Amino acid sequence: MKALKLVAPGKMEVQEVEMPHPGAGDVLIKVAYAGICGTDLHAYMGQYSRTKFPVVLGHELSGVITEVGEGVTKFKVGDRVTCESTYKSCGTCRFCRKNDLNLCGNRIGIGTNKDGAFEEYMTMAEDRVWKLPDNVSLRSGAISEPLACGTHAIMEVADVQPGEIVCVFGAGAIGLMVAQVAVAVGATVILAGLTIDEPRFALAKEMGVQYTVDQLKESLDDLVKELTEGYGCDVVVECSGAVPALKKSFNIVKKQGKVVQMGLYKDPEVPVPGEKIVQNEIIYLGSRSQKPSSWAKAMELFATGKINPEKAVTMEVEVENWQEAFDTPPSGKKFIKFDDFGE
Repeated sequence: MKALKLVAPGKMEVQEVEMPHPGAGDVLIKVAYAGICGTDLHAYMGQYSRTKFPVVLGHELSGVITEVGEGVTKFKVGDRVTCESTYKSCGTCRFCRKNDLNLCGNRIGIGTNKDGAFEEYMTMAEDRVWKLPDNVSLRSGAISEPLACGTHAIMEVADVQPGEIVCVFGAGAIGLMVAQVAVAVGATVILAGLTIDEPRFALAKEMGVQYTVDQLKESLDDLVKELTEGYGCDVVVECSGAVPALKKSFNIVKKQGKVVQMGLYKDPEVPVPGEKIVQNEIIYLGSRSQKPSSWAKAMELFATGKINPEKAVTMEVEVENWQEAFDTPPSGKKFIKFDDFGE
């Protein structure tokens, strides 16, 4: 079978490799679509320290189960599925005991230290696999992981409530999913970005986002003041990985409001306005990846039909054309397509 393998920083190759077979408790998934994440780009450039070489990247996917290992009871051949980015965790640390698998220090992640989704077939632990609702296409299903990151940030970390004002910085795939989840829970959402994001602003509006702001042409401050009677946003989520956006977050959040950082920065030691955090009692939170409860919420949103992430897809390439997708500037979700199963 074909696999796109990262063999060294800056070097990926399409290789013919042996077909994997599921061990006990695992399933074999024939991949339909594999999403290209910012983490994959960083790993390709040698900028993600958790990457173990050589490895098949990719942790966003959809597909169909073609084989089940010994002891598997939750799935059968033919099931349409997606899966978590965690393959296995230690199961014994305090985080695993709370099912916060995203924080396990011995976590094994697909596309990082286990071969991931940029291959025709991949194995996955049964407990980390989710069956797609019947109303969800395989194309949409491949965006389940960014959606689960969104449910974790909005519903679990920030605990956004109906009627709250939420500003999201960053109009990439994660930002779009975060914004869409916030809309789904009843918030009024502002998606903030730059002129380059205009095509994604249009997508956001189609997804139900109420306001978009090109900060090079419009005043975000004025809009926030208008919508909040001058108090500031209840929640600000920084997804862009741009330091100016993080700094801006603390200027537009209300007293006792929440700033949630999802984006990562080139410099891991980014200064924050400590005095403002203290004087305004701002709650500053991190949101990392997703955990099983985040996936349950994502599947529930999928089933309601309130979420339609497929609109965020802007490029699909065959695995042999992976370089084109990696070299194209961010413009929504990009896929490596292996098989659409006739959908």
